[in-house]
Amino acid sequence: MTTWRPHPHIRVVAIGLHWRGGRLLAAEVRDDGGRIKGVRPLGGEIEFGESWRAALLREFDEELGIDVTIISEPLVLENIFVHEGSTGHEVMFVCEVEFPDGAFAGQDRIDFREDNGEEIVARWFDLADLDIDGGPNLYPTGLKDVLRGQRSGSS
Repeated sequence: MTTWRPHPHIRVVAIGLHWRGGRLLAAEVRDDGGRIKGVRPLGGEIEFGESWRAALLREFDEELGIDVTIISEPLVLENIFVHEGSTGHEVMFVCEVEFPDGAFAGQDRIDFREDNGEEIVARWFDLADLDIDGGPNLYPTGLKDVLRGQRSGSS
């Protein structure tokens, strides 16, 4: 198993929110013991000279082998967090993405590998099941509140 630690510098990342039947696609985040401690929408680091849009499209292509469509303007969040005793700091571009018709239809989970070989499992989660006692947390912290506000405002 790969032991992941936050980078010792500020990272700029782009993550995409994909919804299926009101459920959010997110990858499992595990602690050093292999237990699921939370989930996080898919995406990754923006490379030098790359726009957040290009990075988001690249990340979905690399991770899932699909071409997504960005369907919202970005929300920008700052994420300062602690994972296994190490502090991380990210500036995040967060937006909604749409999958090609039929992509992953009938699948409850998506398995893929990161560049470092780490095996990742992504599933669709109901927001009501996240950030509660006994349930996994949604990362970045505070994203659930932002999403609840946006989704109730768009109804």
